[in-house]
Amino acid sequence: MIQPTMDLDMEGSKVQRLYDACNHVFAQKELPNFLQIQSLKNLLDTFEAVDVGIDEFSFHRSPSSSPDGTKELICGQGVTEITYIHIHECDNFSIGIFCFPAGAIFPLHDHPKMTVLSKVLYGSMYAKAYDWVKVEKSSSRTIGLARTVENGIRSAPCEPSILYPKSGGNIHSFTALTPCAILDVLSPPYSEEHGRPSTYFSEFPIPALPGYIVLEERDLPGDLVVIGAPYLGPDHLTFYE
Repeated sequence: MIQPTMDLDMEGSKVQRLYDACNHVFAQKELPNFLQIQSLKNLLDTFEAVDVGIDEFSFHRSPSSSPDGTKELICGQGVTEITYIHIHECDNFSIGIFCFPAGAIFPLHDHPKMTVLSKVLYGSMYAKAYDWVKVEKSSSRTIGLARTVENGIRSAPCEPSILYPKSGGNIHSFTALTPCAILDVLSPPYSEEHGRPSTYFSEFPIPALPGYIVLEERDLPGDLVVIGAPYLGPDHLTFYE
């Protein structure tokens, strides 16, 4: 059944419109249909870094402010560690941005039972993504055969990506080729309590079987450091719980 078109307030910030759209799509009892996910993808595709409070061209040594000069922005070229900017999280979805310095690696991880929409806001990253072909638990750890879904470079501007619980590259990693940022919508968000932990994997190529790989669960990488930063985009946002 095709759902009615979303009637969203086209005034206000893009972040507010994204929140309103996500709240409409992900708060319903039924799973989102194709048209609703595509509508979210199209909305995500309109975003630029400045829409979420980031100046993609600025370094720390050159303080940045919003186009109207009234508000400080995060300096995209000055990020020195992987940085997460939290915008919103509820039981049904989360919205946030990961900023990367050049050379930073976010290791291979999954998104259990989730739909994830991602938009590269600026810069370039090398992305690898896989989906399970056959998976099993061995000594309480996950191991299995996966097929390659993505193995290439994402450079802004590019259209948003969508991954699903069992397709679209649910297990992925990123390596920042330049300073870059990615805007993520996750539904539902990670939750240990509800059986959606973040699991990390080691990868073992199969030379005789191109396009496939063995993935084995690993501990949280000890060198993975993610710091937080405040959201500096448009304020006066209205979130309904």
